[in-house]
Amino acid sequence: MRAVQVAAAGADFELVQRDVPEPGAGQVRIRVQACGICHSDSFTKLGLFPGIRFPRVPGHEVVGVIDAIGTGVPEWKPGQRVGVGWHGAHCGHCVSCRRGDFITCIRGQIPGISYDGGYADYMIAPFEALALVPDELEAADAAPLLCAGVTTFNALRHSGARAGDLVGVLGVGGLGHLGVQFAARMGYRTVAIARGKDKEALARKLGARHYIDSGAQDVAVELGKLGGAAVIISTVTNAAAMTAVLNGLAINGKLILLGVSRQPVEVPSMLMVGGRRSIAGWPSGTSRDSEDAMAFSAQAGVAPMIETMPLERAAAAYERMMSGAARFRMVLTTGS
Repeated sequence: MRAVQVAAAGADFELVQRDVPEPGAGQVRIRVQACGICHSDSFTKLGLFPGIRFPRVPGHEVVGVIDAIGTGVPEWKPGQRVGVGWHGAHCGHCVSCRRGDFITCIRGQIPGISYDGGYADYMIAPFEALALVPDELEAADAAPLLCAGVTTFNALRHSGARAGDLVGVLGVGGLGHLGVQFAARMGYRTVAIARGKDKEALARKLGARHYIDSGAQDVAVELGKLGGAAVIISTVTNAAAMTAVLNGLAINGKLILLGVSRQPVEVPSMLMVGGRRSIAGWPSGTSRDSEDAMAFSAQAGVAPMIETMPLERAAAAYERMMSGAARFRMVLTTGS
């Protein structure tokens, strides 16, 4: 089979031939049809994740068909369409797992980091990582929902916001363009926040009722005019942009961080204390959460905006994603 691997931290992607792997106990083999490229794939490319071993095949937005099953795999059968996202397995016995909070498992595994991922014709995955893919979704459209999709979907549905509340989406990019769609279809009064007037038409087409140009307007003031946001999900990686929206939260409002910045977010304590405001983070979701995100997307018509490239062009697709040129998600296809 073909696989695109990183031989060492910082090395270039290389297309290699490997033997088709056999699933072990508790594992299935997936014939990959599509694999999304996520910014987090840079953890593999640059060797940034603790404990990563090389060579390693990246990819944690995988959609394909079960091709073979190892021993001890309950319920799953060859021929089923499945996806594998950021949640690649959990230990089942740490404190988080005993509470059923599998995404925060201290021994959790991540495809493309803990084991070889979806930049390949085939991959092996633990059965706990599998999510059923609805028939209505094409493989390339479903792939980004397994990371960008489930992250925004999950953050919003657990945010505490109610239908009709003002909900802001900071950033209209790879995560944000999905966040706007989810928020609008969940019944929130959705406001998109991004830099530049040029993104307004797209944001409104995706379902935003309001648009704030952070490059020309004071975001907090404009949110205040709308009554203040019950929730803002931040999909950007700019700490200053996150700080700028805090004063636009309503009483009891919450800022939920999805994008990660290397710089700290500045938090005015009096603002937070006086208005019972809060900041939280949200880390993707389990395989079951991915099923929910895909099912909701199929039902409500949420669709990622994607560009596709064949597997052998993985390096070019990765660079297009990292440069910000992609609109908005890059997806590798295998032709399977």
